[in-house]
Amino acid sequence: MQKVTPFLWFDGKADEAAKFYASVFKEGKVGKPVTGPDGKVLVVPFEIAGQEFTALNGGPQFKFNESVSFVVHCKDQGEVDYYWDKLTSGGGKESMCGWLKDKYGLSWQVVPDVLPQLMRGPKAGKVMEAFMQMKKFDIAALERAAA
Repeated sequence: MQKVTPFLWFDGKADEAAKFYASVFKEGKVGKPVTGPDGKVLVVPFEIAGQEFTALNGGPQFKFNESVSFVVHCKDQGEVDYYWDKLTSGGGKESMCGWLKDKYGLSWQVVPDVLPQLMRGPKAGKVMEAFMQMKKFDIAALERAAA
């Protein structure tokens, strides 16, 4: 068991969300839901990319916002495209600079592994200028800006 587990609050869609996230990430798993006294699903443990999470059906009181997000580190453009497309599917919203919100309102950053290296290079300002114009990161365009 890991020391710290992110606990995500949903309004009646914890089971659906856990299944969605497990389907997006390879080797994702959904554990056995725990039901409340009324027989409805209360919490659902799930795992994505080796990280354990718990989804809670807590009600409508709280909504996700950008103050908490998850970063998906991508080795190449194929992974950037895959995660961007999956996480925005079904009603997700694209934002700027690699940020998006999925259909549950959770914020994600889909970031190519090469970005930190490009940002430390002599043309870091040009790289930043390029990615500030992007929604989904385009690695080839970032590399052109760094050249």
